Amino acid sequence: MIYSVTLNPSIDYVIELPQLDLGAVNRLTHAVKLPGGKGINVSRILQTLGLPTTAWGFLGGFTGTFIQQQLDAIAMPCDFTKIKGDTRINVKLKAESETELNASGPTITNDEIADFKAKLAKLAVGDVVVMSGSLPQGLPATFYRDLIPAIHEHQADFVIDTTGQALLDTLPDHPLVVKPNHHELAALFNDKPYADNDAIIKAGRRLLDQGAQHVLISMAGAGALMIERDHAWLGTVPKQPAVNSVGAGDSMLAGFTGTFAQTHDALESFKVGIACGSATAFSKDLATADKIAAVKQTISITEV
Repeated sequence: MIYSVTLNPSIDYVIELPQLDLGAVNRLTHAVKLPGGKGINVSRILQTLGLPTTAWGFLGGFTGTFIQQQLDAIAMPCDFTKIKGDTRINVKLKAESETELNASGPTITNDEIADFKAKLAKLAVGDVVVMSGSLPQGLPATFYRDLIPAIHEHQADFVIDTTGQALLDTLPDHPLVVKPNHHELAALFNDKPYADNDAIIKAGRRLLDQGAQHVLISMAGAGALMIERDHAWLGTVPKQPAVNSVGAGDSMLAGFTGTFAQTHDALESFKVGIACGSATAFSKDLATADKIAAVKQTISITEV
């Protein structure tokens, strides 16, 4: 089982209009409300791939009810911790460019934290916990890292999708996979932008040296790298117009993690991860199974 953790989920209110005029009345051409949150995205893609998953996290208020209903409608397994506060609403505005307006989220109480942590007792050998996304108010900055001992106590693995020092602090605990993009990787080590793939690979191996089990580096339109100690692979897909930047990284992480949990084949997992991430980037919402399968047939992977 792969458990996703979304501590600060949201309703993503995605709105579109040709041009945004500040200080004036604007008429939308399209609007949709989606269950949002990086961990939820991971579980949705895992479900699309037919892999066992359960979504954990905090939900509350009428907004939390909406998210639960939307996930129930697609029969996605969930076991959220109920809270008194209202789950947030984030606005994704698509006009001349994309703009995001993200709320900070509700305040989580000590009793709600205890209820959430009690769920870790369900973990079994071979399970994976994917932790990603921002923290709501009331949780310490170390919350993700503080969950790791309980995960390891049950002989389960963890994946953490975060950046900066928060990522570096988890490496000694051997995350199953880490997935910074090439800009985030440079920022981790206070490096200048990398000039070529060789420089990215060298920096990625520093993450392996510090404890990561697998390292993926996303590079937007230039593809992605999977870095191991003695080998590195570049994966690319034929260029298409990017429709959606929301959830592509989560999709890639889900594809890799879910496939690796089933097969322990890193190269196949990398290929599925690229297919999922690219298919979502080429779609208005998270990718469908048909889209993932189609994109997978076009992937080129070369050792570099």
